[in-house]
Amino acid sequence: MFVTKDQLMAEMAHIADAPKDNGTIERLCFRVGYGEREIVDHLDMTAAGGIKDERWGKAPWLRRDDGSADPRIQVCILSQRVDRAVRIDPDMIDPGDTIITDLDLSMANMPVGQVLRIGGVKIRVSDVFNDACVKWRTRYGQASYDWVNDPVHRSLRLRGILCEIIQDGRISRADIISKVDSGARALDRP
Repeated sequence: MFVTKDQLMAEMAHIADAPKDNGTIERLCFRVGYGEREIVDHLDMTAAGGIKDERWGKAPWLRRDDGSADPRIQVCILSQRVDRAVRIDPDMIDPGDTIITDLDLSMANMPVGQVLRIGGVKIRVSDVFNDACVKWRTRYGQASYDWVNDPVHRSLRLRGILCEIIQDGRISRADIISKVDSGARALDRP
């Protein structure tokens, strides 16, 4: 059974009311391979290697011109409010996003280039837009797929944000996600 459009629309005010900063982490997901997920208590991250032993370095869905993994998709973050809205049965497959958090991920609150601190790690919000893929539609239904891809909702980033690691370290479920810097340097690379 999938969520309906009316049920999703009823969640919009709740989603928009998410904290603007200092988001708590509900879940951390480690993806060793396609369709493989482990819910973990911590993740080790490096700018050069992404999440230690995670599939990004071996099989990324986006590559640079030279064939290497594109660092702009190292970390994916999804709003826990969106996650709960689309996964009406908690036993439905986990979306596989690196972090599920209670935080406003909209473009207004998290512009491209926004730097976030999580534990000892810093990440930067990417310019790559995260839209729902066919797997999202298969797992959570057509209404959910249409809802996250509706042009009216685009600025809300209902499917979440993609980020690049810019400072190595470890994150844990106990960490808070806080804004460190504005998006003024969106295209700078460390």
